[in-house]
Amino acid sequence: MVDPKSGREFYVDSPDDLGPDEQVTFLLNLHGGGSFGAWQRLYFPAFEYVDAHRIVVATPTAATSEPVRRWVAEADDQHLKDVVELVFDRFGPERIRAFWLVGHSQGGMTSNRLLETDYFASRVDGWLSLSGGRIGRAELAPDFGPPQRPEAEMPRFPTGDGERRRPGTAVIPKADLSFIFATGEHEIASLPETSPWADRFGAGPRERLDDIVDKEPGQVYDKSREGNSSPSWGLLPRPGTAQVFVYPNATGGWVIADVVRLDKGHTEGLEPRITEELVKMIVAAPGGKARSILDRV
Repeated sequence: MVDPKSGREFYVDSPDDLGPDEQVTFLLNLHGGGSFGAWQRLYFPAFEYVDAHRIVVATPTAATSEPVRRWVAEADDQHLKDVVELVFDRFGPERIRAFWLVGHSQGGMTSNRLLETDYFASRVDGWLSLSGGRIGRAELAPDFGPPQRPEAEMPRFPTGDGERRRPGTAVIPKADLSFIFATGEHEIASLPETSPWADRFGAGPRERLDDIVDKEPGQVYDKSREGNSSPSWGLLPRPGTAQVFVYPNATGGWVIADVVRLDKGHTEGLEPRITEELVKMIVAAPGGKARSILDRV
């Protein structure tokens, strides 16, 4: 799909057999620093579940490419709003039952920043942070960060919006919404057993659900560092197991969860079963912000 205002292309995946009045859950899927939309689409391959779970996934690419491609407010925020408006217009705002921001690494940090704006805070029902900051700090592994390539120097955490955001910590949003944090085991030193976001909504103590076991690997990895990477940054894709923790009975029914992919790092694409489990959690969460805006117009 093309944003007519900027001419920028982006991916839109949707069910093939969508009924005229059928509702969908909309995911805006943002890549990390140094990446691009096509890679992110495979890193979190929610597009493979659009038919099974009635979702629409938009995956754009940031404009700024120097020193690495990354999301920058001045260059991208209006485009991201335009992407949202194009999707809402195409499917009808009354049919968007819920709207989620999904972001990997700097895309997650950008999601966090967008939630401080009135436009996104008033519309977004949930945020899936794929190693892009946790509400309630997850201490990063001591060696976390991209191994330096011998031929080039590269900023370790290109955020595009200052130094206050890092992959381990998010700024607490003002908006009420569901929040899922997913990370590789080797990215963090430890995962807290409590959550200030769960406390905010009076959720119960953390509960561990059944592990998700994947027999198939993810689809992408950081090929630019193949042979020169680390467990914390990410190795080759391979099968794995993910631990799932939830904070139940939050006021408003908000979904609050932590997911840890065992023996994985920052850049190994998500395996199919854990991808689908995250999609299931998203579509089961409350929605309605978009429709409430429509009702007020």
